[in-house]
Amino acid sequence: MKTFASFPLQNLPDSAAGINSAYISVQSMGRTIFLSPDTITFMEGEGNYTFIYTANGKKYLVSKTLKSLACNLNENFLRVHKSYLVNTDYVVERIEDDRMLRMSCGKEVSVSRRKIKEITGILDHTNLRISA
Repeated sequence: MKTFASFPLQNLPDSAAGINSAYISVQSMGRTIFLSPDTITFMEGEGNYTFIYTANGKKYLVSKTLKSLACNLNENFLRVHKSYLVNTDYVVERIEDDRMLRMSCGKEVSVSRRKIKEITGILDHTNLRISA
């Protein structure tokens, strides 16, 4: 009988072969896909489920909360709303008095009223001088 440790890790990138928790596993069409945080543009939470949007235009659904996924991500990700977590590398424009962020994929993400000042300060501080 084989133990779990004896199975080869063929589908993982080299850096994930050591079971790097930075990768997010997604079930898609009967396969498990490991997404790198660098390829994720933003995430949209709906209860206990989260939609993950990637730079190549794909959308995945995972049965994890936004909060649990945020723990595995780097400092480029900001919680801008109760339902949204964005990768600042993919923010291209701030619109409507900083109430909305336009992502590189063309989607618009809402910023909560309570977080507008914080998010604006962070985006300005990280040299993302984006003007609407």
